Amino acid sequence: MVKRVVDGSRVRAATPAPAAPRGCTNLKLKQASRLVARHYEPQLAAAGLRQTQYSLLSAVVKLGPLRLGELAAALRLDASTLSRNLQPLLDRGLAEVQADDHDARGRIVQATAAGRDLREAAQKAWKRAQLALNDKLGAARVAALHALLDECMAVLAEAETDHE
Repeated sequence: MVKRVVDGSRVRAATPAPAAPRGCTNLKLKQASRLVARHYEPQLAAAGLRQTQYSLLSAVVKLGPLRLGELAAALRLDASTLSRNLQPLLDRGLAEVQADDHDARGRIVQATAAGRDLREAAQKAWKRAQLALNDKLGAARVAALHALLDECMAVLAEAETDHE
């Protein structure tokens, strides 16, 4: 693969996609996810959050207050994973879970004032990490990646509902 220089850093030139998938898609996605997480983690750690905590807290701030099931669905998490990831935010007083006034079985999650304040501070760290990643990969490549991932998630979500 030919290398070219973009903005002072060496990057691999894009190559045409192979005619057929090669390797395990799950493995490739997990490897890419780990590399991206390692890029964000130091910035968010300086703000006092792990990447998963920042993502969850951001969702609670933006979407909340909402039912736990609705949050899990929005984040495409199962209930046990949501519960496990939410616990550190609850322990730190960044979020709270209360009974749903309209459904005795339901529980509502929302960010506390401390959670909203920390999310605002951490958002600056996230923005620095996001812009640095855009610089490394190129904004057009990141936009194309987002579009492709959104398309793939929509296809997979539709396939899941077809099988229910």
